[in-house]
Amino acid sequence: MTECSCTPATTTALSAQRQEGRAAWSLTAPALVLMFVILLVPVLVAGFLSFTNYSLGNNGFDWVGTKNYEKLFTRSTYEKMFVATFTYVVTVVPISVGFGLGAALLINSLGRFREVYKTIYFLPVMATLLAMAIVWEFMLHPSIGMVNHVLEMSCGTLLEVIPFIANGCVDRFPLWLGDPDYAIWVVCFIGVWQGFGFNMVLYLAGLTSVHRELYHAAEMDGAKSGWERFRLVTWPALGPTTVFVVTISCIRAFQAFDTIEAFWPQGGGPNKSAYVMMFAIFEKGVQQNLIGIGSAITMLFLAFVMFLTLIQRWLVERKVHYG
Repeated sequence: MTECSCTPATTTALSAQRQEGRAAWSLTAPALVLMFVILLVPVLVAGFLSFTNYSLGNNGFDWVGTKNYEKLFTRSTYEKMFVATFTYVVTVVPISVGFGLGAALLINSLGRFREVYKTIYFLPVMATLLAMAIVWEFMLHPSIGMVNHVLEMSCGTLLEVIPFIANGCVDRFPLWLGDPDYAIWVVCFIGVWQGFGFNMVLYLAGLTSVHRELYHAAEMDGAKSGWERFRLVTWPALGPTTVFVVTISCIRAFQAFDTIEAFWPQGGGPNKSAYVMMFAIFEKGVQQNLIGIGSAITMLFLAFVMFLTLIQRWLVERKVHYG
């Protein structure tokens, strides 16, 4: 055996380092335990229950294996769930991101009334979506709703000006919330209306990091128009912000629930045309007490979110700061 050749100073430093390590673990342990109990344990429990037919109130349950997942990919009801969910995500995310970027650029170019426009665009984000869904339900009512009333007035005016184009358009307005061809698009419209203000705020924060010197350098290199400055300077500099905004928008789109529950509390839209994943989780796990299939949908939802998170990390590691 070799004797330790540590000097007293080295021994003291190692002892202090161990004490700091123990103190760090003691301080972080409560947060780690809380994170494990609140975040990881429910996911593990949901993953286990997704392979069973468990229902609340039953004394036991049967192990069904992958049957719950097989139902998700074989039954027409869940096919409609996937169609409605991805229709909502594919529609709401790019439009809300584009509108958010456009609103941010517009507000950033203003000298006066900038705060007023910020407040106006951000109001839908601050409003309770469930309450606003009730307002939209009244506005889209087929007989007393303001939307059809405005369309009727506009169509009547158009009929007087261009009769051969507008002829027959009166009294043919859709039942916005009762027609399966329009229901999901109404939900998408409200999703864009409610979400683009949040994206605007994120892009405004990203625009503050774009240095003015870059615009001067681009102008000296021949970028004279606003479009060229945006393409060569603004858009590449907003790379990390765009990745974050798109990821957050996708996650928020997958979480769509309030509007559907307010419009159609029992069915997920006419002919389940707006039967998105979060409403399916609520219907199966809460309303019908089918914890097994509800947990399977939840695990699938978490898989989509994890996939989006991994894509975001991959894009950030590719140094998206400069495109």
